[in-house]
Amino acid sequence: MFLIPAVAGCGSDGDDEPKNVSAKTAALGTITPGVIKVAVQPYAPYTSVQGDKIVGLDGDILAYAAKKLGLEVKPQVTDFAGMLAGVQSRRVDITIGGVAWSADRQKQGLFTDPPYYSPPAMAVRSGKTYKTVDDLKGLQLGTVEGYVWVKSIQAVPDAELHAYPDANGVFDDLGAGRVDVGFLDPLIIIAAQKERPELKIDTQYMTPPTAAQVKAKPAYEYFQPYQTGFYLPKKATKLEKAISAQIDAMYENGELEKLVKKYGGDPEQFLKPSADVATARRGVDRPQDWTPPSIAQ
Repeated sequence: MFLIPAVAGCGSDGDDEPKNVSAKTAALGTITPGVIKVAVQPYAPYTSVQGDKIVGLDGDILAYAAKKLGLEVKPQVTDFAGMLAGVQSRRVDITIGGVAWSADRQKQGLFTDPPYYSPPAMAVRSGKTYKTVDDLKGLQLGTVEGYVWVKSIQAVPDAELHAYPDANGVFDDLGAGRVDVGFLDPLIIIAAQKERPELKIDTQYMTPPTAAQVKAKPAYEYFQPYQTGFYLPKKATKLEKAISAQIDAMYENGELEKLVKKYGGDPEQFLKPSADVATARRGVDRPQDWTPPSIAQ
């Protein structure tokens, strides 16, 4: 999720390191050798903590990578601002959960290669179809307070913004007919379809606005797909490279496609980058010849 962050704290648990940590694992430079401390917020089906385990799409991806690297995952539950602050102050090794790459955020931390790309998803009432930004003119549009879709909605001609403390408010008003379209992360919408069938909602993917439309109205950029990443402290270069290598391998071996499907996502939407993903990061936090990972075209 692409929130506008505030500053908050994220504590450390101070656990002892596990025994028999290999030299290769210790060389990754985690705060506690052999342990990867992960800041997460409850954000199912991307991240949830059950006991001492992170579950959800991001949780499963990190668990796969951590196992390959010999790391024990230790979650620390906070809120979104705390996730970012915990990384930037290096009180945790990493944060996960739909964190969007941005030029500003990468100045204060490191991003892995994208574990997936988040397409512009809309929750709509069954029987209704909206495809482009122009289709949204004059409608009642909802999202969560602080999400960047607030800016995008405010730029739509004659549309009225409805901002809610959480996704439940969006879904409640959508089901009641007070909102026409809700902008949320796609797996949140897909999960609500299954868990709350009485709402009679569908998931639709928007055709992204053109470059000319975004140039005319820069806030429309948030109606385009965004690349997510796992976010690490600036000095964690070895760990970032190691996790990125595991993510890239998961595109190649089919593991990511399997996990996206597990949570109801469409691999064609989640695992193929748009053209601007490469141009956004080349020469910023990636080499000029960097190619974003992708499943077979």
